[in-house]
Order: sequence, then structure tokens, then C-alpha cells
Amino acid sequence: MTLTHRRAVWLMVLVTLLWSTAGVVTRQLEQARSFEITFWRSFFTALSLLLILPLMQGRSVFARMASAGKTLWWSGLCWSVMFTAFMLALTLTSVANVLVTMATGPFLTAVLARVFIGHRIAAHTWAAIAVAGAGIAWMHGQQLALGQAQHLAGTLVALMVPIAGAINWTLVQRSQAQGQNIDLVPAVLVGAVISSLATLPLALPWSASAHDLGWLAFLGLTQLAIPCVLSVLCASALKAPEISLLALLEVIFGILWAWAGAGETPGSSVLTGGALVIGALVANEWVGMRRRKT
Repeated sequence: MTLTHRRAVWLMVLVTLLWSTAGVVTRQLEQARSFEITFWRSFFTALSLLLILPLMQGRSVFARMASAGKTLWWSGLCWSVMFTAFMLALTLTSVANVLVTMATGPFLTAVLARVFIGHRIAAHTWAAIAVAGAGIAWMHGQQLALGQAQHLAGTLVALMVPIAGAINWTLVQRSQAQGQNIDLVPAVLVGAVISSLATLPLALPWSASAHDLGWLAFLGLTQLAIPCVLSVLCASALKAPEISLLALLEVIFGILWAWAGAGETPGSSVLTGGALVIGALVANEWVGMRRRKT
């Protein structure tokens, strides 16, 4: 499937809209909690991809996965950490806290790529990392000052998502530099399977109602499996800075969904810290694009 640039942009907007529904959907659950939520979402994601992958890449996709190198499986492990930590964080703190913390992913990726691949970090990126770090520190410092220490645990769990994502990206880039071609969609399937198996013992005994299972099936299919496949298609037509900027819409959409659909009004510290993080990301990518054009 070949996409024009304009269609890829709009498709990426749709992807971020689908990704952003996790928080508000989680707030609609009646009985499912913590690890059980993670298990069912990962289970339905794996089930969806088992149906989608053969349609996209043919039945031979599973044979290719079996003979793939170890990087595919390490990538899948990173995906499993991201899936598990994200849903657990949503049960521990606000949607806005989780999304703003996850927005630091590009900066963590830049640092890891510098350490393990030798990618140079431009001066404007270092400045953006400092501003984003100040935003995160301000957001959680104010919450602690107001006696909201319970959000700290959720934030620490949420921080595992961009860390795992940065490791994943670095592994894939390093493998591609060595001539290997890593297909990220099968890696997502591997991650979903690992996440569901790892959380199954912790999810028992199950308490999810039929209402909960319906919402969790929605998350597995339309919040994760479908947008992950679509994002891979978008990556063939969009440059990395464009994807980074468009991905920020997930933060905005997610906060608005939680505000309108679950009554989670973001506090002033979250709005201020989030503005610093997102502003730093936008400025960094904009300066980067201007320099590349020059």
C-alpha cells in the first residue's frame, strides 16, 4: 500500500486519535483492575494481530518470525514492557500524568542513541532535553508539595514506557545499520503475547464483567493492533521528525478524552509541565527540520 504524503499525515492523525482512547476507556471499566486490565488488552491485541498479520503479509509471516534473528525477540520484549507499564500506570495516576511522562520518549531515545550508536546530539536538542526535564520536575514537584505523592508511583511506572521505547528504537536502528531488516509489526505481536503471559498469573482470579471485556477488546483491536499497523504504513511516507510531531497529538487528544469522557480535569502543574515538554519537543523538531532544509 503506497500513501501520498498528505494521506499519510491524515492517517497518522487518525492513529494518534485511536492511541489516545486508552485512558478514557480504562475509566469506563466496572470491575477489572490492575494486572487484569493489562492481561486482557494484551490478549486481545495478540488475537487481533494473529488475524491481521496473515492478511497483510501472507501466511508465511509466522515462518519468517520463527527464523528471525534475536533482535525481533528483544524488540518484542521491549513492546511487552511498554504494554504492561502503560496500562498499570493508568490505574495508578491520571491520564494526563501518564501521557506527559511518555512524551519524553524522543529525548530518552536521543540519549540512548548517543551512548550506544554514536548519534550526535545537536545543541538545540540538549536545550530541549533540559526544558522538558524541567517541565517533568515542575509537574511532579508541585504534586508532591500538594501532598499528592500517590501520583509518583504511577509516574515511575509510566516512565518505563519511554525507556523501553527508546531501547527498542535503538536496537532496531543498530540492527538496520548492520544490514538486518526488522519488521516491527510481528515484534508488536511478540510483545503482546509476552505481556499477556507475564500478567496472566497476576490477573487471576478474573473479575472483569462482560461490559469490561467489551471495552478491553476494543482497546486490543482499535487502540493498539490497528493503529500500530497503520503507523508502520505511515512511516514509509513520513520522515521521523514529522512522525514525532504528529505523535504529540496523542497527548492532547488523550487529555481531552479523559477530561470530557471521565471528568479528569488536569491540574495547573500538569498543564504547565506538559506545556514545557510539548513545547520543547515542537521547538526541537522545528529547528531540526529548518537546519536539514538549509
